[in-house]
Amino acid sequence: MFFDVTIQVRVDDFNEGQKWYQTLFKRQPDLIPHEDFAEWEVIPGCWIQVAKGNPAKGSGPIRLGVKDIEEERERLLQDLAIAPFEIYSKEGVPVKWGTFQDSWGNFIGLYEYLDKEAEKERIKQLLGNK
Repeated sequence: MFFDVTIQVRVDDFNEGQKWYQTLFKRQPDLIPHEDFAEWEVIPGCWIQVAKGNPAKGSGPIRLGVKDIEEERERLLQDLAIAPFEIYSKEGVPVKWGTFQDSWGNFIGLYEYLDKEAEKERIKQLLGNK
């Protein structure tokens, strides 16, 4: 039985990497267990770790669900100065999505549910009545 998931990205400049991911997640890390290592629990049971090391080019993407992908893209373009990225949708796919890179080449994706009732139910299931 699996009950948690942890995903690690590596950055060659840990201080800059921690700042970048703090901006992405809009908060400080939940845990800094040792030097050059930080963790955020992005939803219950799902942790993103940022560690100093050689980035794994071409891996991923880590996909993060958001309520408004266009709004989040604009925030990231402004706050993190990422390269512009397209948002895609395809008939039969229940989300729209887009992918970008952090400053170290790690791929990160965003997606938004097209069915807002399904989105509300998923959030309720994961987080309770928020």
